[in-house]
Amino acid sequence: MRKITLIIVHCSAVRPDQQSSAAQIDTWHRQRGWKFGIGYHYVVRRNGSIEAGRPEWMVGAHCVGHNAHSIGVCYEGGLDIRGKPADTRTEAQRCSLRKLIEQLHAAYPKALIVGHHDLRSALPLGSSKNPMKDCPCFNAAAEYADLQP
Repeated sequence: MRKITLIIVHCSAVRPDQQSSAAQIDTWHRQRGWKFGIGYHYVVRRNGSIEAGRPEWMVGAHCVGHNAHSIGVCYEGGLDIRGKPADTRTEAQRCSLRKLIEQLHAAYPKALIVGHHDLRSALPLGSSKNPMKDCPCFNAAAEYADLQP
């Protein structure tokens, strides 16, 4: 069993007029050459439904340097209509995301809850990834402060 020390919150970086289901993200990740498809463990849709991605026992592919010891949770959205980073969570998403984080916290009580942007320093030097990610476009550590170990 993996030792989980982080619950990392992400956004799917899509505009309000775009969708990003777990199945769509799986397709995108496979197109990028990811053998096991979707890198997140959960996706929270705008309507509040929670879709499964990778099983929790499987190492994710969502945060360089932290995948082996984390659970990745992604909400659909994160960009405004102009394509700029924004907290676009619906009320249904906020409620479902909160419930999911509470469940994960119960399962992994010592895991820190952070946003993807909080871990950007883990990117290797010379990485082609953007080290200035805004993802998940809100302060997850502060929003879930009452659940932190």
